[in-house]
Amino acid sequence: MFRLSNLISSVIEDKPSRVLNGSIAIWNFTNRCNLACKHCYSYADPNSEDYLSTEDIISTIPELIKGGIKFVIFSGGEPLIRKDIFEISSAMQEAGIITYLSTNGLYINDKNVDDIIKTFNYIGISIDGIEKIHDDFRGMQGAYKKSIDAIKLIQAHGGNAGIRFTLTNETKDSFYSIFELAEEIGVDKIYISHLVYSGRGLENLMMDISHQERREFVNFIINRAFRYYREKRNIDIVTGNMEMDAILFLERFSELYPDKREEMIKRLKEWGGNSAGRRLVNIDWRGNVKPDPFFPFVVGNILDKPFSQIWLDEDNEMLTKLRDYPRELGGKCADCKVIDICNGGSRSRAYAISGDLWDEDPSCYLGNSERSIDG
Repeated sequence: MFRLSNLISSVIEDKPSRVLNGSIAIWNFTNRCNLACKHCYSYADPNSEDYLSTEDIISTIPELIKGGIKFVIFSGGEPLIRKDIFEISSAMQEAGIITYLSTNGLYINDKNVDDIIKTFNYIGISIDGIEKIHDDFRGMQGAYKKSIDAIKLIQAHGGNAGIRFTLTNETKDSFYSIFELAEEIGVDKIYISHLVYSGRGLENLMMDISHQERREFVNFIINRAFRYYREKRNIDIVTGNMEMDAILFLERFSELYPDKREEMIKRLKEWGGNSAGRRLVNIDWRGNVKPDPFFPFVVGNILDKPFSQIWLDEDNEMLTKLRDYPRELGGKCADCKVIDICNGGSRSRAYAISGDLWDEDPSCYLGNSERSIDG
């Protein structure tokens, strides 16, 4: 997760960056969902049953604390399908864990909106295009309007809701309009997720955009983040699953604030790029523990072994290699001068294309000159 807006304001104003002293867990609490999104990595199915009981989940909370987890993103499927979701989120908050909800918004209504705001520190609602594009991509007509209504309902009740947008060939025509929408309805965060080849994303590899298109979109994102800062707009811009965005960002920042370049490089290296297996972990709906939600391999299961023992296992070769910084990778990553900023990007994408976890990320759009700059 690359927080452009926070980096801009904190470095320019000589303030500390938002740093989480611990790890983030993305937990897929259910595989049930009311939509059939084309990019879904979990093969969500409306007819499946929840595998983990309430007790399975709540009893794992002390283990999350032992493992250094400070932040849990509630995902799915659609997490609001679970009737015990507020009990779970409340228990995590009471344990000192920050909770975020990632939802399609269709189950948010007058009856539960206050509980959602109370038990989640933030709510991200997926909007993958304007009206028809969103509805087609999400597999349900009318889904767009319901999701927008959910954002407005949360705002009306005093909560914070942001837009989550996945950039693909099928959604790219709405890319610029998403920013207009965010400004119009007054959300405080725009999260742009790059596609990772996993789940339905692997089946639809051709959904991904070209390197040239990605550069154009990322440059727009960067310029819009600087514009929001200049205009003092309270809209936080974040990108996900494409840590190479930080290199283009650094180039632009250095042009605008050359005297702050070294400090920005320092902050970017502290951020550390791709954090799968380092400061990011996934627990799926069956209790499998993986370095990220898209990862092709499992490192353990919370029903078989305590989470902290899985996550803190110093003898796990895969976790050890993922935690090398910067990682030792092949392809064009092998001699890249900025790998200590991006950390090589997605291992899941590398494996999906080459069958080698330690190959280059095939979605890297950086040219030779950019990979040769002195970070």
